[in-house]
Amino acid sequence: MPITVPAYGKEAAGRLASMADVTADDGALRRFLHGLPGVDAVGLEARAATLGTRSIKTTAKAYAIDLAISMIDLTTLEGADTPGKVRALCAKGVHPDPTDRTSPKVAAICVYPDMVATAKEALGDSGIHVASVATAFPAGRAALPVKLADTRDAVAAGADEIDMVIDRGAFLSGRYMDVFEEIKAVKEACARPDGTAAHLKVIFETGELQTYDNVRRVSWLAMLAGADFIKTSTGKVAVNATPPVTLLMLEAVRDFHTTTGVQVGVKPAGGIRTTKDAIKYLVMVNETLGEPWLTADWFRFGASSLLNDLLMQRQKLSTGRYSGPDYVTVD
Repeated sequence: MPITVPAYGKEAAGRLASMADVTADDGALRRFLHGLPGVDAVGLEARAATLGTRSIKTTAKAYAIDLAISMIDLTTLEGADTPGKVRALCAKGVHPDPTDRTSPKVAAICVYPDMVATAKEALGDSGIHVASVATAFPAGRAALPVKLADTRDAVAAGADEIDMVIDRGAFLSGRYMDVFEEIKAVKEACARPDGTAAHLKVIFETGELQTYDNVRRVSWLAMLAGADFIKTSTGKVAVNATPPVTLLMLEAVRDFHTTTGVQVGVKPAGGIRTTKDAIKYLVMVNETLGEPWLTADWFRFGASSLLNDLLMQRQKLSTGRYSGPDYVTVD
């Protein structure tokens, strides 16, 4: 499955350049972000709930399950991670269901920077990407040179994608330009000597951002700074991805694309555990952004346990019965 880094066409690049005044200085950026329309919380939550009630037929469900599997960033981000655990996760990503080779591969394996080389070797020419968290994940509490070194080390080890975390303290203090410049610097650190670059996903930790208005502001800020993807959460806090927050980010991506012509991806992460959950998110993507975003190039699930439920539901559709608890591996 080829997964591409966006290349801006001349028209899109020109339209994005036309917004340069917005980021010319801290005052201009602040005026723009605070000039965005306020979020109607009641309306947002009602729309997310309504989209979550959509039902799909069996044939569509089978398609949705395979699509969701192909969009997973299969993740292990624990202090106890070992090379053996990472290799086992890579093997599962390549062949999620060893008894059924028609099962699609996952999109990426997501690990800490020191496990990138192990994952890269294990995945070989499978086409699955290696994603690495960076910038002092998950808290982001480190000096910028440390964050940039973290990013460069991961890219040098072979990371295809970098999942960075923003400085939430700076954002909540109103230091928007600091956050903007940091994202830009990390984007530059994703570059390789051959002129290519790792894909940059920017994690907001939306559970700490306090308001929907802040989620809309940080979405625009990250996209203006060059994010290839915007991502809800680290999965390390109490509140991770939620349907209303993800819907709000999808709407921001839609509006950004309308304004600039630049397509940006979205990745909800944390707390998405069931096939029913995954399908709700796919419905939101389809209804908000349309078919162009229904691909692993532009939408991902950050998950570890979700894959197992998708595999069990997949087998239920093909055989008419659920498997026992030993059908899928426990990560």
